[in-house]
Amino acid sequence: MKRHLAFALPLVALLSGLFAPAAHAATDCTMKFSLTSWSIFYKASRGSGAITCSNGQTANVRLEGKGGGLTAGRSKVRDGFGKFSEVADISELFGTYVSGGASAGAGKSAESQIVTKGEVSLALAGNGTGVELGVSFGKFTISRK
Repeated sequence: MKRHLAFALPLVALLSGLFAPAAHAATDCTMKFSLTSWSIFYKASRGSGAITCSNGQTANVRLEGKGGGLTAGRSKVRDGFGKFSEVADISELFGTYVSGGASAGAGKSAESQIVTKGEVSLALAGNGTGVELGVSFGKFTISRK
C-alpha cells in the first residue's frame, strides 16, 4: 500500500500542475472614441467607443462623464484615442474613473487627460471642436453597450 501511495502522490502533483489554471498574463488595451461635452458650472459628457486588447478581447462601450467646477463651454471630440495601463482581463476596464482637468480652447483644439480607477489608468487624447474654459473635477464611467 505504501508503495502505491509513494507512486500516486508525485503523479497527482504532476497532473494537478498540468490542469491548474495558468497565471493571467498582462494585456495592453486601447480605446477609440467620440465624446460630446457641455458645461455651465456642471460638466456632462456622453459618447461611445470601442476597446481592443492585445489578447484578442474587444468591447463596444458607452462613455459618460459628470462633474463640476468653474467651467463653461461646449465641445466635441472625434477620433479620440485612449491607452489603458496593463490589465489581466478586459473586465477590469469597466467602471468609474476619477478625473480632473483644466482647459481653454476655441475652434479646433487638441486635448489630453489621464483618469484613474484603483490601479487602472487611462490616458485620453483627441482632436475636436468647440469652446471651453475652466477647471473641472468629476467622474468618467465606461460601461459595456
